[in-house]
Amino acid sequence: MKRDPKDLVRYTAQERANHWLVGICFILLALSGLALFHPAFWPLTQLFGGGTWTRILHPYVGLLMALAFLVMVLRFWRLNVITPVDKAWLARVREMVDGEDQNMPEQGKYNGGQKLMFWLLVGCTAILFVSGILMWQAWFAFFPVGLVRLASVLHAASAAIMIGLIIVHVYAAIWVKGTIRAMWYGTVTRAWAKQHHRAWYRQASGSD
Repeated sequence: MKRDPKDLVRYTAQERANHWLVGICFILLALSGLALFHPAFWPLTQLFGGGTWTRILHPYVGLLMALAFLVMVLRFWRLNVITPVDKAWLARVREMVDGEDQNMPEQGKYNGGQKLMFWLLVGCTAILFVSGILMWQAWFAFFPVGLVRLASVLHAASAAIMIGLIIVHVYAAIWVKGTIRAMWYGTVTRAWAKQHHRAWYRQASGSD
């Protein structure tokens, strides 16, 4: 893909690698988790070498994703603090959905919707991690059975919510043309930045 040297750098190679590691782990966890959740999805265990290997690998991949996601949180949490401007953006999100985003409040590197998504994913990941530890009988078989059962319910519910959030995340990235290239190549056009993240555009380009 031919890129303009004037394009703005949105993500470094390390940030993109971190993102894709989390994404790949999530896909593996979603597939293996669904296989373990309901018999209808049991054939998915063949992707992991059968039922036994699916049970073994699922928590280890979950641990890897949690660690990679923690790195992402440490990188980006300050940029995702929700401000009054973000709340104003969220209050007018219908305009954005309708494609009338010309008069939306100016946003920094992330808009209100992206920030809300970030914190929802942080919450879901935290619940999945803690509940997963409680359920990991190979290493933590000493928790009361009632607590393990509660953890199982929370784990399944959080996983379902997180799958829904990721579907929205991917759809939004496809819907807003020019967004996906930021995660492939690390850059965005100045026109894209000026339209969708004007405050960040001014900061990154040093212009008005």
